[in-house]
Amino acid sequence: MTVGRIAIIGGGPAGLMAAEAAAEAGAEVTVFEAMPTMGRKLLMAGKSGLNITHSDDPERFTTRFGAARERLLPALEGFPAAALREWCAALGIETFIGSSGRVFPTAMKASPLLRAWLARLARQGIVMHTRHRWLGLEGDGLVFDTPGGRRIQRFDAAVLALGGASWPRLGSDASWVPWLEQAGVAVRPFRPANCGFDVQWSEVFSSRFAGEPVKAVVASRGGQSLPGEFVVTSWGVEGSLIYAHSAALRDLWEQEGATILTLDLVPGRSLDRLTGDLARQPARASFANRLRKGAGLAGVKLGLLRETTADAARMDAADLARRIKALPLRLERPRPIERAISSAGGIAWNSVDEHLMLKAVPGVFVAGEMLDWEAPTGGYLLTACFATGRAAGKAAADHISRS
Repeated sequence: MTVGRIAIIGGGPAGLMAAEAAAEAGAEVTVFEAMPTMGRKLLMAGKSGLNITHSDDPERFTTRFGAARERLLPALEGFPAAALREWCAALGIETFIGSSGRVFPTAMKASPLLRAWLARLARQGIVMHTRHRWLGLEGDGLVFDTPGGRRIQRFDAAVLALGGASWPRLGSDASWVPWLEQAGVAVRPFRPANCGFDVQWSEVFSSRFAGEPVKAVVASRGGQSLPGEFVVTSWGVEGSLIYAHSAALRDLWEQEGATILTLDLVPGRSLDRLTGDLARQPARASFANRLRKGAGLAGVKLGLLRETTADAARMDAADLARRIKALPLRLERPRPIERAISSAGGIAWNSVDEHLMLKAVPGVFVAGEMLDWEAPTGGYLLTACFATGRAAGKAAADHISRS
């Protein structure tokens, strides 16, 4: 005997985990996905190696979620990174910790994990419908646009896991916002997170260096300095180091417009040493040779110096060293949210109770990027989606039992 019928709307990581948790609690579960297949954004995330979680100790791990930390804490503690790795192992997917502390499946792909997961969900009796787009609420019913036309479905509880507003072509298009706002749910505007930034490169620089990685640098803004690397693109910059600063840079851009990211192109050398190394270069040597031998700068790093410093070749050793150690890179604007890895904003926390149930719509729970939180790349995003999905699925089943 089941505890009741639960609808899961959204077939991404949060939705599928909610389905699994609800089924384990004894519910009869049906998953509705608007796209032709489940888990499309998960597959996209796995194209370059699925970073499924991070090996940070639990206390440090939870600090990555900023202002939303306290509200996410129960879900993260209920399904921490270690539990996620055990869950992967139970699917037959072994994981390893990379040099940066990030955790990946050994196969470095999402597709084997997704296939194994969907097969297990099917064995649990979970029914899955694709090409079923949720159109909102009508009384106590859920309205769907299906291949057979408009349908109204009724369940004892529902979990919404429809994603945020990044990569809409994969299904996260935020079309649900007006339907929930009409029902009395507060939704904070979506903004790009873990995004690149536009830079006004010259045509010469862009044509020569687009696609080039800038390695072993330190980027600073607002007193925070982080080492890493990023990639020059035809339109600007992207990559892990840019994403790490993107939330603060986006917030500053919203207040002031274009903002500055300061780069140390040779973090392994002190300013005094670099000044001396440059001063020892023969005056008759070309600027490129002086920079290559005196500072180890060549290729894209030298290109960045020239692009941002018109009079670099005329600077003395001291001024040139200071410039190399604090190169200002002007960022014009964040990339559009459609191209961001994730999004900030979503359902306001004061619109959900401690069990992730919408206060305005009892019996309807939410999970994943629909909620107002953000985190850097590194496995934190996926872990929180899995964790909130699991928490919401279990809470939906518990809600039916109590009712």
